[in-house]
Amino acid sequence: MQKFLFYLLILFVLSCSENKVKSYERMEGMAFGTTFHITMDSGDLPIGEKQIDSLINAVNKSLSTYIPGSDISRINKGDSTVIVDELFKEIYHKSGRIWTETDGAFDPTIGIMVNAWGFGPGEAMSDITSKQVDCLMTSVGFNRLFLKRGRLVKPSPMTYLDFNANAKGLGVDVIGRYLESKEVKNYLVEIGGEIRTRGRNEKDKLWKVAIEEPNFDGSRSFQAIIELDNESIATSGNYRKFKVDSLSGEKFAHTIDTKTGYPSKSDLLSASVIGPKDCADVDGYATAFMAMGLMKSKVFLQNHKSFKAFLIYGDKDGKIKTFKTENLVLTEN
Repeated sequence: MQKFLFYLLILFVLSCSENKVKSYERMEGMAFGTTFHITMDSGDLPIGEKQIDSLINAVNKSLSTYIPGSDISRINKGDSTVIVDELFKEIYHKSGRIWTETDGAFDPTIGIMVNAWGFGPGEAMSDITSKQVDCLMTSVGFNRLFLKRGRLVKPSPMTYLDFNANAKGLGVDVIGRYLESKEVKNYLVEIGGEIRTRGRNEKDKLWKVAIEEPNFDGSRSFQAIIELDNESIATSGNYRKFKVDSLSGEKFAHTIDTKTGYPSKSDLLSASVIGPKDCADVDGYATAFMAMGLMKSKVFLQNHKSFKAFLIYGDKDGKIKTFKTENLVLTEN
């Protein structure tokens, strides 16, 4: 399922405004169609921009659907000769696990239906019929994919694979692991709002990020501040593009039911997931929650205590409300 990130939760490093104890290196640039920021204690071993750019390029070469010659683009065009790399294998196996744990709510092959209904970047189909839906759905189903001798085998030539829901998170992880390989123990890596942290900030405290308050007038204020203790955080949502029922006034998000192929309403407008796993993992779960809705997401979180979450949803009266897991502790600036 394609991920929509509209910065309902604006995540940034609050420690930058604190009195510094020691100097941390900062780096920023462009990655995956958005911006990246890195704050780190690199010690006597400076990390160069070329090194970070090469990591970003490696992820793009493997997983970018916007680059015609990438591995995933070639696979989507039907090239069965592609031998996938370790990055592809990692995101494939992570996605398979999330697909299983969310009962198929997370499915990187649903993109063809997202486009068909006019919710994605691709060309929409006008006056789509049930017969057309049934035909397109024969190409959907992550469980039908499998790797054989390094090659991805698809159930249908039409199957369109899109890891954009968690590839950005993988990019964060790849950079984070590289820093760790260089013995950088304290860092924060952020790409387009997805974050991975290790160690502590410049004041020898846990990294802090802020959650933006949902304002309708375009202004921005902070609703909550949380600390990350060797954790990752990712956000999925379409709060800025929610729809309003003309009769009830109820606010909802349109998502595609991965089992039927038809649009369904979701009361969940945004999901932010925090956990000790890789950023690619929480990235995928945040996307899955958008499809699952509030109640199913709550049940999932009740059964997976290692995760923390902050959810924003529309109630039956059309009012915006929030939910946080009990293990998510809000803090002071």
